[in-house]
Amino acid sequence: MALVRGFMAAKKILGGSVAGARKETSAPKGFLAVYVGVSQKKKQRHLVPVSYLNQPLFQDLLIKAEEEFGFNHPMGGLTIPCPEDTFLTVTSQIQG
Repeated sequence: MALVRGFMAAKKILGGSVAGARKETSAPKGFLAVYVGVSQKKKQRHLVPVSYLNQPLFQDLLIKAEEEFGFNHPMGGLTIPCPEDTFLTVTSQIQG
């Protein structure tokens, strides 16, 4: 269920941002841009492989983002409301 919710959330978010994509918010094929951080002014942009959407750890971050922001992401990309070091720890665990 969480997997489906994560896919649907990402699809809804990316579908809206891709249609009006600006150069600074677009990502290369196979990647998605995410903005990570707790402070609205200090969010860092990261590119993550789309394959991360299948990973339970990344899905947990997506669920947290949905709970805090819903589907309205002010930065134009997916916003993940966690400290950057937490995000980097999760992505490094996914990479193996």
